[in-house]
Amino acid sequence: HPDEKQRLELSKRLCLEVRQVKFWFQNRRTQMKTQLERHENSLLRQENDKLRAENMSIREAMRNPICTNCGGPAIIGDISMEEQHLRMENARLKDELDRVCALASKFLGRPVSSFSTLSSLSGSMAPPIPSSALELGVGTNGFAPMTSVTNTMPLAPDFGSGISNTLPVVSPTKSTANVAGIERSFERSMYLELALAAMDELVRLAQTDEPLWMRSMESGGREILNHEEYARSFNPCIGLKPNGFVSEASREASMVIINSLALVETLMDSNRWAEMFPCMIARSSTTDVISSGMGGTRNGALQLMHAELQVLSPLVPVRVVNFLRFCKQHAEGVWAVVDVSIDCIRESSGSPNFVNCRRLPSGCLVQDMPNGYSKVTWVEHAEYDESIIHQLFRPLISSGMGFGAQRWITTLQRECECLAILMSSTVPSGDHTAITPLGRKSMLKLAQRMTNNFCAGVSASTVHKWNKLSVGNVGEDVRVMTRKSIDDPGEPPGIVLSAATSVWLPVSPQRLFDFLRDERLRSEWDILSNGGPMQEMAHIAKGQDHGNCVSLLRASAMNTSQSSMLILQETSTDASGSLVVYAPVDIPAMQIVMTGGDPAYVALLPSGFAIVPDGPGSRGPNRGGLPRVGGSLLTVAFQILVNSLPTAKLTVESVETA
Repeated sequence: HPDEKQRLELSKRLCLEVRQVKFWFQNRRTQMKTQLERHENSLLRQENDKLRAENMSIREAMRNPICTNCGGPAIIGDISMEEQHLRMENARLKDELDRVCALASKFLGRPVSSFSTLSSLSGSMAPPIPSSALELGVGTNGFAPMTSVTNTMPLAPDFGSGISNTLPVVSPTKSTANVAGIERSFERSMYLELALAAMDELVRLAQTDEPLWMRSMESGGREILNHEEYARSFNPCIGLKPNGFVSEASREASMVIINSLALVETLMDSNRWAEMFPCMIARSSTTDVISSGMGGTRNGALQLMHAELQVLSPLVPVRVVNFLRFCKQHAEGVWAVVDVSIDCIRESSGSPNFVNCRRLPSGCLVQDMPNGYSKVTWVEHAEYDESIIHQLFRPLISSGMGFGAQRWITTLQRECECLAILMSSTVPSGDHTAITPLGRKSMLKLAQRMTNNFCAGVSASTVHKWNKLSVGNVGEDVRVMTRKSIDDPGEPPGIVLSAATSVWLPVSPQRLFDFLRDERLRSEWDILSNGGPMQEMAHIAKGQDHGNCVSLLRASAMNTSQSSMLILQETSTDASGSLVVYAPVDIPAMQIVMTGGDPAYVALLPSGFAIVPDGPGSRGPNRGGLPRVGGSLLTVAFQILVNSLPTAKLTVESVETA
């Protein structure tokens, strides 16, 4: 996939027009795709021949049953239970085949035979079984406009390797062993159907305006979902809303400095996805890959994922979600990635189900734009249990400002801007040129670990194993926890105590952020400043906004005999909120890091602040009938070492002293 600059260079070197070079590469890609499809078709034909031969041997064995004890002809009654079990399994397989063929008929635009003759065990030989997965995967090779999504959505060539491979009659000797495979294949076909329905809903939600989406002045001009119109326009693909749950929905569109392929690869990799949204995703993993895509791309990729989503406050529980992620290319340079919870399928399979949140079809549409940018339209739609959220944060969460589309988009913009700056060969103005490029990389890596550790302590995610403490003189709105730090070079060994709380302040988020990050005012709130201003020793910009940076601060020494202390600090800000995280660091260790050394051996315990707007409709407590004012929700958290022995027993008195 050469870009425009590379095509222009090739055209000059080959004395060809740019269009000729472009068409040559397009034809080459089409040729490679056709060769791959032929190879897959050949493999499927071989599998089909093998299954047909096995089917014939099974039918022959059934016509001439032999008694396993004496070797003579068996009486029909001797195998009636076995035959009955076989018929039940074949009936189930036929139902699954009908479902797959119905899907194929819908998305291929032509009828696909369901081969009803398979339901008869004594009938004639069934016609060849189609390569249904291939037919679903290939579909139509051309890409149509996004307005015709339901008719032009090719799927991947291997949705679970069980859809086509489990269609033939099951041998009695293999029936018990194949039950688990049949169950898995049936579950995967349900995942496939759910993913297609979710993709259709996401595209319609992203492209439809009024009356489905309305702009609300109360929410700062953001779009809100018209739930009545939504109920009329869509069938619930994951069932009805549970009792006691409330809905939140938001949509946001913006330009991001990343191309569609890079963003799709990031979203489909659980580790890179978590790194792109560090303060939103506490933990993520891919639990099963149903399809990795076709033709070497992510088109048609379908996978099961697990994630813990967080708002940085102890008053908002972590959202634990198990969901399908489905990726689809709709046109050249146009992709969509959709998420949808799978709790409805887990419930039908009898698995235990304890969830506080369900993700309805949510995700993003990405369209390539000039100069390496993409237009990203993000949709977030969820249902959650509001009773477990503190009253202080309910307006923020219900408006979609906590887990909604604006936060995903602004975080994506900030992180992509940071990556663009780091990949640039020029040093941004304001950066200390004394830091080597390797030193900048090491320092940023250390700051990232510090911030991730801070977030894990605030939200109490499963990144660490926390033990919650009940301290007598501490209110319920303060979360106090401990954990053991053993054999981790990035932390001091012993027992780590974490404390976090959230409060409302009648100050704008921007003013509060500017106050906390100003090293000249740090003595007003930080005991580590020794009562005086701090000096910035190093500065690394992470965005155009001066608030997005990593700094190294030095406190003033109390006397000449006292060695000065260094503090590593990372600050970040966007429209959805701000963050100030810091930690004392050892001077010799930081000197190694700033010259490009490994930051993994720098021990630190972070503290900091998370700032978010207080949400529409919430302007603090109403005091004596006075008008409410705009304010901020401030979360304060710190981690300290309370005992250097990991096996020590903590007492309430020691915690209160700390």
